[in-house]
Amino acid sequence: MSYAPVSIQACADYEEATVRHSLGLVLRQMDALNFVRPGMTVAVKVNLVSAAKPEEAATTHPALVRELCRLITEKGARAVVGDSPGGLFNGMYLKGIYQATGLHAVEEVGGSLNDNFDVRDAVDHDAAVLNTFPYTAWLEEADAVICFAKLKTHAMMGMTCAVKNMFGAIPGTAKSECHMRFSQEDHFADMLIDLNEHFRPELYLVDAVEGMEGNGPTAGRPRHIGCVMASRSPYSLDAVCAGIIGLSSDRVPTLRRAAARGLGPEVGDEVPVLGDSPSLFRVSDFDISAAPRDLSFSSPGLTGRIRGSVMKMTMTTRPGVRRELCIGCGKCSQVCPARAITMADGLPRIDRDRCIRCFCCQEFCPRGAMQVRRTLPGRIVHAVSVRGKP
Repeated sequence: MSYAPVSIQACADYEEATVRHSLGLVLRQMDALNFVRPGMTVAVKVNLVSAAKPEEAATTHPALVRELCRLITEKGARAVVGDSPGGLFNGMYLKGIYQATGLHAVEEVGGSLNDNFDVRDAVDHDAAVLNTFPYTAWLEEADAVICFAKLKTHAMMGMTCAVKNMFGAIPGTAKSECHMRFSQEDHFADMLIDLNEHFRPELYLVDAVEGMEGNGPTAGRPRHIGCVMASRSPYSLDAVCAGIIGLSSDRVPTLRRAAARGLGPEVGDEVPVLGDSPSLFRVSDFDISAAPRDLSFSSPGLTGRIRGSVMKMTMTTRPGVRRELCIGCGKCSQVCPARAITMADGLPRIDRDRCIRCFCCQEFCPRGAMQVRRTLPGRIVHAVSVRGKP
C-alpha cells in the first residue's frame, strides 16, 4: 500500500530568515499550497493548548504561523488562525491565549485571529465512533483548513501531533464529554481519527523545531529537534514524527487505529520522504517516559484473562500530584471530566475508582504539579526496558 509522502526540512531556529527559508522549502517540495486561490478563506488550526509563552514549546510557534499566513496572503487569500483549547470557547478566554502565545504576529502580514465563537452540532454516519458531536463553526466556514501541530509527548496518546491537534475542533468545555464517552485509549484514538476524516484538512504541518519531552503536552521540557514537516496525511506525518522521537506504534494509539482502519502506516519507514531524511533529526534519548505502553498480558482462558486484568491494573500509569509544586488552585478538579478529583486541605485528592486516566489534570495543571506516575511494578519494568536499549 502506498502512503502520502512527508516533506521534511531542517529549521535550526525561529529567526525570521530561517523560518522563511525552511517553511518555504518544505512547502515547495510538495507544492503544498497549490489549493489556495484568490478570495479564499483558509483556517489555520494551530495548537493553543494553554497561555504559554512561545519559548515554552507548548504551542505552535508564532514565527512559523506568521510565515504561513504571509504565504497565504500573497496568494490573495485570507488566513484566519485559531483553536479551541480546554476552557471556555469565547473571546475573553482566547484573548489571553492569543496574547501569551504571541499570535498577534500574524496580523503584521495580513493574517487574522479567529473571533467567531459559534458552536454547531454535527452528525456523521460514516464515523467509527463519533457519530454526533459539537464543533467550532469557524472551521466549517472556511474554504479550506490547514492543521499546524506541535510535536510533544502526551500521557494518554503517546504524543500529540497532527492527528491529535484536530481535537481543537471540539469546543473547550465539550472536550470533557468526549473524554467520558471515549475513555478507553483506542476508542479515544478512533474519535480523533473521526475528527480528521470529518474535517479533512487540505494540509498538515508540524512545528518540530523545538518539541516537548517528558511531562507533555504542557509541563514538559523543550527539546530541540530542528525541523518542520508537511504532508497531506496526518497518519503519514505522525508515523514519521513518532520515529523521530523514538515512539513505537504500540505507544501511539492513533497510529494503531489508523493502520487497523487502512488509513495510514504504523511506522514511518513505510512513508515516502521528500527533502531531508528523518534520521537527521532523530533524538535517541528523547524523554518519552510519560507515554503509555501497550499492556497486553492476557492469555487464553478465564485464568489468563484474570491474570491480564490484574497485571494491567498494577502496571498502568496514572496521574499523581507532586505536593511541593502544587499551589492549590483547583484547576485539576475543575477540568476533570470524571469528577474524580476533589480538593482537601489545599491539595487535590484523586478517587482512583472514578479516574479514567485521560490526564486532563496533568495537561492543564498550571504548575506541572500533576504528573504521570507509574506503580512500583511499572517503574521496575520501565527501568529494565531503558537499560536494555542498545
